[in-house]
Amino acid sequence: MVLQARNKHREAAPKPPRASRSPLRAAPDAGAEEPGPERAPPSPGRKGAAGRKGPRAEPVAPPAGGGLRGRLAAGLRGALGLRRAGRGRTWTTLLLAAFAAVLHWSHITHLFENDRHFSHLSTLEREMAFRTEMGLYYSYFKTIVEAPSFLNGVWMIMNDKMTEYPLIINTLKRFNLYPEVILASWYRVYIKTMDLIGIQTKTCWTVTRGEGLSPIESCEGLGDPACFYVAVIFILNGLMMALFFIYGTYLSPSSPLMAVSSLHGRFMFICKVYTKSFLFETACFSAESVAVSGSRLGGLVTVLCFFFNHGECTRVMWTPPLRESFSYPFLVLQMLLVTHILRATKLYRGSLIALCISNVFFMLPWQFAQFVLLTQIASLFAVYVVGYIDICKLRKIIYIHMISLALCFVLMFGNSMLLTSYYASSLVIIWGILEMKPYFLKINVPELSLWVIQGCSWLFGTVTLKYLTSKIFGIADDAHIGNLLTSKFFSYKDFDTLLYTCAAEFDFMEKETPLRYTKTLLLPVVLTVLIAVVGRIISDMWNVLTKRQTHVRKQQFDHGELVYHALQLLAYAVLGILIMRLKLFLTPHMCVMASLICSRQLFGWLFCRVHPGAVVFAVLAAMSIQGSANLQTQWNIVGEFSNLPQEELIEWIKYSTKPDAVFAGAMPTMASVKLSALRPVVNHPHYEDAGLRARTKIVYSMYSRKPAEEVKRELIKLQVNYYILEESWCIRRSKPGCSMPEIWDVEDPANAGRPPLCNLLVKDSKPHFTTVFQNSVYKVLEVIEE
Repeated sequence: MVLQARNKHREAAPKPPRASRSPLRAAPDAGAEEPGPERAPPSPGRKGAAGRKGPRAEPVAPPAGGGLRGRLAAGLRGALGLRRAGRGRTWTTLLLAAFAAVLHWSHITHLFENDRHFSHLSTLEREMAFRTEMGLYYSYFKTIVEAPSFLNGVWMIMNDKMTEYPLIINTLKRFNLYPEVILASWYRVYIKTMDLIGIQTKTCWTVTRGEGLSPIESCEGLGDPACFYVAVIFILNGLMMALFFIYGTYLSPSSPLMAVSSLHGRFMFICKVYTKSFLFETACFSAESVAVSGSRLGGLVTVLCFFFNHGECTRVMWTPPLRESFSYPFLVLQMLLVTHILRATKLYRGSLIALCISNVFFMLPWQFAQFVLLTQIASLFAVYVVGYIDICKLRKIIYIHMISLALCFVLMFGNSMLLTSYYASSLVIIWGILEMKPYFLKINVPELSLWVIQGCSWLFGTVTLKYLTSKIFGIADDAHIGNLLTSKFFSYKDFDTLLYTCAAEFDFMEKETPLRYTKTLLLPVVLTVLIAVVGRIISDMWNVLTKRQTHVRKQQFDHGELVYHALQLLAYAVLGILIMRLKLFLTPHMCVMASLICSRQLFGWLFCRVHPGAVVFAVLAAMSIQGSANLQTQWNIVGEFSNLPQEELIEWIKYSTKPDAVFAGAMPTMASVKLSALRPVVNHPHYEDAGLRARTKIVYSMYSRKPAEEVKRELIKLQVNYYILEESWCIRRSKPGCSMPEIWDVEDPANAGRPPLCNLLVKDSKPHFTTVFQNSVYKVLEVIEE
């Protein structure tokens, strides 16, 4: 806007001045010449040039509001003032964000230590504390750390025979293990550096456990692999809170000027201005160079809402090694960048590169990331269809997503699940729709009908392309996701689906969850914001549909990021309601949306009457009543990890079986056997592969009603030497129809009515198996080969 105004001035400057001045124009300073037609500057060799001899005259102040140089100088002074103000705002915001990061890091570290007394556990106990998938992921970190060299460790996990014996698999490709590879490299560098300069990295002591248990050695410090691993995860999630503060600050503009400001900081354009004798190449700062826009109250609201609803926002303090602990912080960064891109009036290459990098860092650690990005792409496409972003901006975003997907495909050694995903299909279909826009515009239909046509084209095109690519590449690894969603709406059931839906984290959202949101006022605040946004959308849509489009598009572009966040919130709500585990996306996004309570765009009518700070602090005070109680409940959780039956099992395996003895059993237990006993296993908790699901089904037939001879025959085909039987798996039942025998009745109705095999083997394992170890929880059966 500034550049356009100056261009007009430059075009008007050569015109001779009017004889009479406008009364609104300021009088010139004393001694200043009246502006007139510009003369050609005197050449350097010309005699008699003014000021040639004697002292150079002092420059005279230009008239206020007149003269090109005067206006340029005034503009430059204003720009430099804006720069200083922006720089001050930046440092203040960054300091507050850093404080939020330290606070969250301290909070989750404290909770983790209180829950498990992790600093006083032995190495074996720490490894056992990483149950199910956590133990599986940590085992690869341990492999690289204990290998003779880093490259040798990476080669070992890329040619792994321990995880799905006797198959040799590339676990880096299958299990999204780049976080473990990076952390293992950092650990090795850290240890070598500290050893080189002679700094002690850990402290060890003997811990007496009592109750007739033998003492253990416990080491604390970053020199211990488990402590290092957990510490880095907590630091990363502490930094995530800094991003949330910046996110909330940026999303809640405190004035119309800041509503269009940019995160780029000092973006400059060169204003080449030719005057009488000077060539100015001046760095002019535009109004979009404010470093961080918005109200820091918005950042405060986001952070406090996160803390007040901490148990609903994250589980990193209980399950550090899960993929979401590494991946989700980069989603926060990615969504912040998307918000900036939607708000920016001009796209810069740096923003697009940053978006690409954040996409890659989000997708590499977590196989579920593609489904989250699918919801984002769908939301952005909907925002485009109704006219809140232009086609050029969406096209660039789609290209960046395609590039990042291609990079992940290469880094994941050609993981075909990425190419056959709904996310990849959606990108291709949206790109096709954008290229077909001229043909859509030729369709003589109302605006609303055009929206429906584009939406249906995207939906049916994505599903069809996904089906075709899966058939062409022969990929069925993600088929269970479709079956899981089908089971949510229909009565479809199979073995794999029931294993998921019988677990509480994959069931529907608890009825208590919305009540907990309401008690902290998070839900009422977000609904208030959502109603305000929807009201703005309805107003815009009505103007478009009734053809009253004067300035409508421009107004839409000014708050397109608000529409995107509203749609993204709805998408996360659907995911969270269908699968309770996915509320980790919903709740933090609700905290971000709550920051819009500070937005003058939405609530300017209120802030004209009441000071914004008064409104915000009143809301936060009300939130803190239940929020502080929630925090106190977390702080009161005090425990100490102990699993003596599993410790006995691991010790027996390590000292009583051969190093190449192959084990089978429940998925969580197999992760611990592989991690701590270092024995090959045939199944594990990473359930995303079709082949692994088939193996697990064979292993879990021990809890079916099949004959023992048939089960034994299948185990021998897998080359299993020992089976770890857990009686609790035979009798436990999370809800009706969810005990293992009941699940098998759905899968194998022919044997329904017979006694479960596990009950028979608990009493007497002969003649097909031999009991070689037993305690209160585990019974190890040796498979007798005929």
